[in-house]
Amino acid sequence: MTRFNDKTVLVTGAASGIGLAAARRFLDEGARVVMLDIEDDKLKEAAAGLPQDRVLLHVGDTADKATAAAAVKAAVERFGALHILVNNAGVASEGDIMQTSEEDFDRVLAVNVAGYFHMAKAAMPELVKTRGAIVMTSSVSGLGGDWNMFAYNTSKGAVSNMVRAMAMDAAKDGVRVNAVNPSFTKTGMTEDMVADPELVAKFRERMPLGAPEDPAGVAAAMAFLASDDARLITGVNLPVDAGLMASNGQPPQ
Repeated sequence: MTRFNDKTVLVTGAASGIGLAAARRFLDEGARVVMLDIEDDKLKEAAAGLPQDRVLLHVGDTADKATAAAAVKAAVERFGALHILVNNAGVASEGDIMQTSEEDFDRVLAVNVAGYFHMAKAAMPELVKTRGAIVMTSSVSGLGGDWNMFAYNTSKGAVSNMVRAMAMDAAKDGVRVNAVNPSFTKTGMTEDMVADPELVAKFRERMPLGAPEDPAGVAAAMAFLASDDARLITGVNLPVDAGLMASNGQPPQ
């Protein structure tokens, strides 16, 4: 399947987890991919073995609007156009409101919300030219609450509504905006969770298709939303959660 031949995709948070899985998926389907991440060494390691003629690495912090402008410029200079933005870079912070420091709260929102804003704003003029698409990584935590994840939940709630608002505004220019909303997924951010068999068992009880999820499965949903197969879909927050939302968090009978 080569749905993205001659298309350029910019993926943030591309050095690991869902971002790396997305970069690989788009490359497998023929795209040229700009891989953006804050960690230089991890990014180079992640890109090893990928088709270098279709890969451009860009290092930067998406919380800094200068990174967004530079990454979009680099993509257009190297590949001629930008067709798809995958807004994926994110950070998490544990704790309820009383346990969350102002510094942690500010950093989570700077990356997970302001970072998405900076990237989308920088990319939009190029996406209008190509009538392109944006796919964001939100979370089931952006559709409902979690215990002890106050800052993260707040940020993902903002992303889920950012998608709806941006989709309404961008539709007139032919740009579609959607999000995937994963649940418990095997990434660097969840290593401690994956290593806890009791926690994994609790998730398995509530996710009809099992848990934790594979980042490649989330990337497949991203590719669908970015493709022409989803040309009539915009403003959607798509749960990619092994059935967690459908089960309403209930254990099996």
